[in-house]
Amino acid sequence: MLRTLFLAAAGSTRLGRLVESAPVSRGLVQRFVAGPSADEVLLVSRRLADDGLAVSLDHLSEDTRTIEQAVAARDEYVSVLGRLKGAGLTPAVEVSVKLSALGQRIDEKLAYEHARAICAAAAEAGTTVTLDAEDHNSTDATLETLTELRRDFPSTGAALQAYLRRTEGDCRELATAGSRVRLCKGAYAEPESVAFQSALDVDKSFVRCLNILMAGEGYPMVATHDTRLIAIAEDRARWFDRSTTEYEFQMQYGVRPEEQARLAGGGHTVRIHLPYGEEWYGHLMRRLAERPANVGFLARAVASRK
Repeated sequence: MLRTLFLAAAGSTRLGRLVESAPVSRGLVQRFVAGPSADEVLLVSRRLADDGLAVSLDHLSEDTRTIEQAVAARDEYVSVLGRLKGAGLTPAVEVSVKLSALGQRIDEKLAYEHARAICAAAAEAGTTVTLDAEDHNSTDATLETLTELRRDFPSTGAALQAYLRRTEGDCRELATAGSRVRLCKGAYAEPESVAFQSALDVDKSFVRCLNILMAGEGYPMVATHDTRLIAIAEDRARWFDRSTTEYEFQMQYGVRPEEQARLAGGGHTVRIHLPYGEEWYGHLMRRLAERPANVGFLARAVASRK
């Protein structure tokens, strides 16, 4: 129930304004978001890298509706990649990109060209790009774009969502040599016709997809905060004789930092998904949907508004 409410709230402009205006919202946002600017995200990236963690930057601009916004999103990624290189933060820091931010809903070819420019900048900086997953309506177009990008930028990664019924098949297609696949549970409201609805069914799908990726020749990126699934991933890696350099864990900034430190201390690569930018509200709601225990932070933020 809470998950459904938060996913609905992610699309509420009115609630977004309420949360943004709450006096303690800044502290709430800082728990999950590096800050509004590239300056702040580079500082947090440096701190995380110094702690032995890898990073994937995500500029929050997924509600792009105009070509000008898409161009600005592209330019932001190209700029931050240049700054990452200059700061010596690559290859430890890569970038995650939502094709919707680059204009996918306006013109798929335009989004591809923008993604290509970002991939070229990442290659120049000595790092990689991962295409984020969004709602199921965009999956085919995103995977088609991935195929095109990998012709010249083979290290381009893809995110797949275990709650979609199609994802086992997508994992089989992508579990190939050199392929980087981020497997997550999924954080969008989807109909039963395309997505599993119960937490148990989603977890079972996650494990089935994980087995396919671990058995394949690619590089699995296990994106979960669920300690049961983390333990299963470690077990599956041992079963398929993978060393800790042949897969990684990914977790959200501000979520389960003790588990992040434990895994990194055990020799695993742990990559922190680090968002930044002004458009943080939808991201925050989806994080709360994934982990409803964080509702207390939001409740205090809204209740303190005068």
